[in-house]
Amino acid sequence: MGISLAEYIRRLVARDLGSARPAGRPELIFDLGASAGSDIARHKDEYLGEAIGAPGAARLEPGG
Repeated sequence: MGISLAEYIRRLVARDLGSARPAGRPELIFDLGASAGSDIARHKDEYLGEAIGAPGAARLEPGG
């Protein structure tokens, strides 16, 4: 191809990521709770499931 390995990798990454769209809205994971009596530790699975838009994600069992 007449290009460096670095350029080849840049092109692969650009091609692979160029049309990818996130399935959910990961920015919703941040700012979930304030420090005044937050229950985020208790409900983290539910909150993450809602943020990424994965139906049933809050019901996932450990290791599953």
